[in-house]
Amino acid sequence: MDAIELRDVTKTFGRTVAVENLNLTIPQGGIYGFIGPNGAGKTTTIRLIMSILFPDSGVISVLGCPSALEAKKRIGYLPEERGVYRKMRVGAFLSFMAELKGVRSPDLIKSIGNLLERVGLGGTAGKKCEELSKGMLQKVQILAATIHKPDLLILDEPFSGLDPVSTKLLRDLILEEHGRGATILFSTHVMPQAEEICEHVIMVHQGRKVLDEKLSAIRSQYNPRIIEFDPLDPNADISAIARLPGVERIDLGDSGYKVLLVDTGDPAEAMHQIINCTTPARLELSRPRLEDIFIRLVSSSTDTTEDRKKLRAGLAHADAKEASL
Repeated sequence: MDAIELRDVTKTFGRTVAVENLNLTIPQGGIYGFIGPNGAGKTTTIRLIMSILFPDSGVISVLGCPSALEAKKRIGYLPEERGVYRKMRVGAFLSFMAELKGVRSPDLIKSIGNLLERVGLGGTAGKKCEELSKGMLQKVQILAATIHKPDLLILDEPFSGLDPVSTKLLRDLILEEHGRGATILFSTHVMPQAEEICEHVIMVHQGRKVLDEKLSAIRSQYNPRIIEFDPLDPNADISAIARLPGVERIDLGDSGYKVLLVDTGDPAEAMHQIINCTTPARLELSRPRLEDIFIRLVSSSTDTTEDRKKLRAGLAHADAKEASL
């Protein structure tokens, strides 16, 4: 039995098609990243899976049930719109959420204290939820989603608003949940997060699935188009490299130059030509990133370089906005 199955699912809002003819299968025990830019249809799909919304057409199965409502005690869910009972104390809130999910344990209070300590919230059990910061509240809600050790854990943009230390804590918690056997589905528009955690990636764009593959298969399937390069002479003139056939552009970052090839560029030939232009201190192929693969998949043959730059800038803007929260 699969944990989640969608067959030919479509959802519209007026004339807007949010999800179009989506087919999706997530096996039990999988850890799947559901990725794409903001507005791609990720949250709508998750709400359909959770029976918060209902499809215009198609069939959805969750943990063998025709509705998530029939398996709700086996599901942990962190929605995109966060929410707690703000007047409740943190410990009481987590106890209440655990009891709603059927947890009955004399050690529950002790377990909650240990969990709060684990995520850096030791000593907050007696505080009211409204006294906590946004990031602290998010940790509380993540604990509420996992406290009953669900069979299926669905997280919608779980890293939103978290600092790097908290992000690592959450990543470790997700991996622990997967390690004990939980099926994980989490959505994010920050694609490096998916690369760090998931074993399988589903990419969506404008309500349509554009890729559904194991991460290992994606990396082996898509040829790298970026060459990382450092000249031996820091003052070397690299303008000749930018004019080489097959080179789309050169970007300078903190780790050196990145030479981006056109779709038809030959990495081996490009590397040979770079060596002829200037002596390198470092020259290597860069592992293809999910962001690059996504842009290649959703950019049609008629898209211009400027179109692709706008799409990449849109993803970068979303990342910057995320980091500023």
